[in-house]
Amino acid sequence: VQLQAFGGGLVQAGGSLRLSCAASGRSFGEYVMGWFRQAPGKEREFVASIRANTYYTDSVKGRFTISRDNDKNTVYLQMNSLKPEDTAVYYCAARRGYSIWEVRTTAYNYWGQGTELTVSS
Repeated sequence: VQLQAFGGGLVQAGGSLRLSCAASGRSFGEYVMGWFRQAPGKEREFVASIRANTYYTDSVKGRFTISRDNDKNTVYLQMNSLKPEDTAVYYCAARRGYSIWEVRTTAYNYWGQGTELTVSS
């Protein structure tokens, strides 16, 4: 599976942005798709995941929505009420399986190249 994330940019605090991640390869629907982010000087952290259901890290619950379109082999991350602390490079990732509660980066086998989000205050 090859992943390509895009949609990042510069947004003011309180604004919205949608990230997309296009996947190539077969059987997209069999993968758990995840979004991670890495802020400057920090480790990469889990943001959200989806297979049939969804799972979010606490800091984005109620503000971010992960979704997928299996016909288009694409996963999305709709981000609302953005905060300066959301500033990071966002990565999409994929892993075979069913568990959406896996938050370790090492559990994901495939990664996109990252797209940068900057939220200004």
